[in-house]
Amino acid sequence: MEYALEIDGTPETVPGGTGVLLLHPSTGETDRIDTDFLKTDTDNFLVVSTRTTAREVRQKLEYYDVDEERAEILDTLSIERGYSRRSSDTVHYVAAPDDVDGIVDHIDGFLADHDGKLRISFDSVTELAYYAGDEQALEAVERILELLVEHDAVGLFHLSEEPHDEALVDEFRALFDGIIDLDEDGSVDAEF
Repeated sequence: MEYALEIDGTPETVPGGTGVLLLHPSTGETDRIDTDFLKTDTDNFLVVSTRTTAREVRQKLEYYDVDEERAEILDTLSIERGYSRRSSDTVHYVAAPDDVDGIVDHIDGFLADHDGKLRISFDSVTELAYYAGDEQALEAVERILELLVEHDAVGLFHLSEEPHDEALVDEFRALFDGIIDLDEDGSVDAEF
């Protein structure tokens, strides 16, 4: 299955199973790229949010005019912040922000339960590494990338370069089929 990409500097399409790493400065305008990725050529998508709450994800989707009917959100942060958590058909929670198995299991379940063109946005790997550690974050990304291949889905993974040392960023880069490098000025450099 081919998936359209509507992001400057990227190929017009990528095959199912493709993982894309979005490298950005901490102040980068990632929301625009994330929502462009999610609203194009998609039947259903899952936003794994380790950086913001489900409420904030919903606000972002609404602001960028993304069809929320196709959206599921996995909020890993609300429990850490002590917010109330009410699961619904489209909003889910894990036990803690470092619950790597819970996150991966939920992604697997989402991909298994839906048909058609499926996308995952993981925002952000940096936050997962903060809570679970670098090695756990690397392992989680590897497991999720395998699930994308297995289910013919595509994924966009956010990684802020600033908090990580260069060797770790290189380890993450090596896992992905495509890299989108977002500069502070909003310009994009893509390698596929």
